[in-house]
Amino acid sequence: MKGPSRVLIIGAAGFVGRSLSRRLIASGIAVDGVVRSPTSSVEPGVDIHAGGLEDSATLRKLVDRCEAIVHVASASTPSGSRAAPSIEALLNLAPTLRLLETLQDSPSPPLIYMSSGGAIYGSPDLPAAGEAAALAPQSYYGAGKAATEMFLRAYAHAFGGHVTVLRPSNVYGPGQPLYVAFGVVRTMLQHALDGTPVEIWGDGSTTRDYVYIDDLVDAFIGVLQSKPEKAVYNVGAGVGHSLKAVLEEVSRVAGRSMEVRFRAARAIDVPRIVLDISLIQADLGWAPRVALAEGIDATWRWLSAGRS
Repeated sequence: MKGPSRVLIIGAAGFVGRSLSRRLIASGIAVDGVVRSPTSSVEPGVDIHAGGLEDSATLRKLVDRCEAIVHVASASTPSGSRAAPSIEALLNLAPTLRLLETLQDSPSPPLIYMSSGGAIYGSPDLPAAGEAAALAPQSYYGAGKAATEMFLRAYAHAFGGHVTVLRPSNVYGPGQPLYVAFGVVRTMLQHALDGTPVEIWGDGSTTRDYVYIDDLVDAFIGVLQSKPEKAVYNVGAGVGHSLKAVLEEVSRVAGRSMEVRFRAARAIDVPRIVLDISLIQADLGWAPRVALAEGIDATWRWLSAGRS
């Protein structure tokens, strides 16, 4: 694999961070991982550094020795910060600004930031939302991502830092932890495994773009290898699936029908969002390889094998 020989991953204990670490280490790339807690679990081979971004001295050393930085840390979910928007400022935005303060003195390592294609556009009246679509988040989570992107843009302009933003759609796949009201594929599969009812907010027509974890990791690898000039890329499947369609696939792989309890739609949930992925396809030659049915199959095999 061409590209950097050592990468700093902020959020190395998370779903995406662990998956990316695994790929990099398998390719012979050294990984420094910044995590919030010393008890955080990371991939074997990652040099772990606890404390998040609060330890400026350690962060300075890591920035100086790494050839690229990947920021995939997030301490919130769309529903989690609904009643407490300050979470977005305190736990997501402020730590990222501390990172930028460190990078201002040495902006040479390229920075890749994971934003959100599923939450940042709102519900545009478009067949598929491209990177130039207006940002219209309907949740504090999405607003926090949009605000962070603006600060990154200002940093790149003022200090010459090289920043690439990836906006993934709904990520799923083996290794994904179970969170309350987050990660619909993982949640539905857990209900299928446990034989418990599934709650769906709305009538089931809500449509999302789903990207398999390996495909998202491929996009990060593509950026690390090529250091593209473009600043923002959508990363998704480029097609939409309703919640009812996802439930049908989950029922198929589990071999059982599932009880569904419909709840009133929530204001934070956009009715439909599908991403236009033509830009990253043209610039980096990236394309999703795993269809939703195949990805749900793989995730079910992982989960039912007891590796949650």
